[in-house]
Amino acid sequence: MKHFLPLLAVALLFTACQMKTNTTSTPAVSSDYSRGAAQMAALWTEADGTAEEMAAFIEANECKTPKEKHALYLQLAHIIETITQYADMTYVELLRPTTLTGTEPGIADWMITSYSPLAHFSDDLFTNKIAFLTVLNFPHYSLEEKDSLGVNWTRDEWAYAELGDVFASRVPAAAMQKVVEANADAECYIADYNIMMKHLLTADGRRLWDEDLSLLSHWNLRDELKSDYDNQEKQEMIYQVMQRIIKQEIPAKVINSSEYDWCPYTNKVFAADGQSVKAEREKDVRYEKILAHFHAYQEEDRYRHDMPTAIQRNFEGSMQMTAKQIETLFTELVSSPELKAVGALIRERLGRDLRPYDIWYNGFKSRAAVSEDALTAITRKRYPTPAAFEADMPRMLRELGFQPAIADEICSHIAVEPARGSGHAWPAVGRQEKALLRTRIAPTGMDYKGYNIAVHEFGHNTEEVVSLYFNDHYMLAGIPATGFTEASAFLFQSRDMELLTGQKSDANSPESVLDQVWGMYEIMGVSLVDMRMWQWLYAHPEATAAELKEATLRIAAEVWDAYYEPILGEKGCCLLAIYSHMVNSPMYLPNYPIGTIVRYQLEAHFANLEPAEWAEEYMRVYRQGCLTPNAWMRGATGSEISIEPILKATREALQ
Repeated sequence: MKHFLPLLAVALLFTACQMKTNTTSTPAVSSDYSRGAAQMAALWTEADGTAEEMAAFIEANECKTPKEKHALYLQLAHIIETITQYADMTYVELLRPTTLTGTEPGIADWMITSYSPLAHFSDDLFTNKIAFLTVLNFPHYSLEEKDSLGVNWTRDEWAYAELGDVFASRVPAAAMQKVVEANADAECYIADYNIMMKHLLTADGRRLWDEDLSLLSHWNLRDELKSDYDNQEKQEMIYQVMQRIIKQEIPAKVINSSEYDWCPYTNKVFAADGQSVKAEREKDVRYEKILAHFHAYQEEDRYRHDMPTAIQRNFEGSMQMTAKQIETLFTELVSSPELKAVGALIRERLGRDLRPYDIWYNGFKSRAAVSEDALTAITRKRYPTPAAFEADMPRMLRELGFQPAIADEICSHIAVEPARGSGHAWPAVGRQEKALLRTRIAPTGMDYKGYNIAVHEFGHNTEEVVSLYFNDHYMLAGIPATGFTEASAFLFQSRDMELLTGQKSDANSPESVLDQVWGMYEIMGVSLVDMRMWQWLYAHPEATAAELKEATLRIAAEVWDAYYEPILGEKGCCLLAIYSHMVNSPMYLPNYPIGTIVRYQLEAHFANLEPAEWAEEYMRVYRQGCLTPNAWMRGATGSEISIEPILKATREALQ
């Protein structure tokens, strides 16, 4: 595809008398036109018209005054909101059979998951010139420019800059469709990856679980392990299962099936009559799904001259932080001496040497002293259905300090639905749709693990509503990066006992601080593995699934040996590669540790506030919208993103 980069000179001829080229100016009418023309020329192709036609388009569609520019901004924001939200509503409706419980999806339901109503959005708006109109008057600014120039920008100027990101590149619909297909395929694979716990056998043939418990990998397996600190044999069993999954040694017959019994220690499979049966391993399906994502992204790479790798697009684009900045933050924390001291404290409390799965130790949580069965009895009675949880949400917000009218308004924009998978939050794209809280509820009602996850998702939904419905600019709706909505989810999740039993939480207590830093330790490790796996993929673009598997196991072991083996033991452990996000959400994992860092800084900022003050400050902070991470944090707490506050608090907590 030929781009008209040389036409920049033609474009500038029409503005030389009245405007000066300035690529580092703020997005004001008199200073950014040549910037917009340059960016537009880079996206214009022969199919869009001749050089003369492009020059005429620039001359005819330049905004001459601030008033004219703002009026155009409102028109374009309305167009984008209208198209994207109704496309999103269509997609949500089509996905209901495969994402929600109730009916078994048919073949057409699975096939439609790879369809995207927005696949042609960019193509169509470049074809009808709306995209060019946008780029011309609202040019794109780099992350570095936003961080430096944004200090002096008004809310209008921030909104204009965000509008400039919408058409910063021109990727054909066919290339985008491949990404959608890879995502849908991996999501379906993970959504049905359950382990039937009653059918797990010890080496001597015993069953450790009596009930028909179906646990999704990795989320439910991890949460079950965390709840089994009174039964280390169960923990060891789950650890063995996880390793078989990572190494792709798990027999294909036992995945999402109650037909066979399986001993993870010996990897033998047995029929209902107790006879051993031949069972092939799952092959390398897990890593085939990751490769499918990579190959889809390679197609997109060809058209993204601004960010030619998925790594850049994920970090500098979506997360608005460079991969190097993020990895530096993570390695500084996981190698800190404070973590060794926390590990020693856990070892002392458990009265044994630590095992790799103690990365999920939850003894710092106040609820660890409360029986899981007792908590589940409460949640099952209170939340027998998704509708019961939805009806209780306004009360939860009031408990946190939100004014009744505000609580009701927020909850009116959230719907709770029964998830087929582990549960998730689906944000509203526009102000005519609701944010969706998907949660897993058994016929017997919501168990405590499900409740804890649902409160986490409720934190996502609250942020999604506040940053959209209570925002002064549609183009600023949202947050700087996914980690910031994770921070909101963590804020809510840490208060789940308060919302369930009235037991007040203290997010800045020594126990809570230690819980948070140990959680950071865990999630930063899996994030480093994910990041380095993708770096390896780009360095080895011809890799097979088998080669990717071996590389991932090696990377996981290297990260483990460098930062985890000194505390948790077992040299060469691959446990950090268990997260399902690596399969169905490429490079999403680093959002969690960023979220925990942001969450702690917010907790420290909110410390000593009364509930009503806490809720008011929450609203102020999350109404800021999608600024850059550092600009958002400066507005929220007065300081940029840093791990030093949590390390300082950890030192104090250990004393």
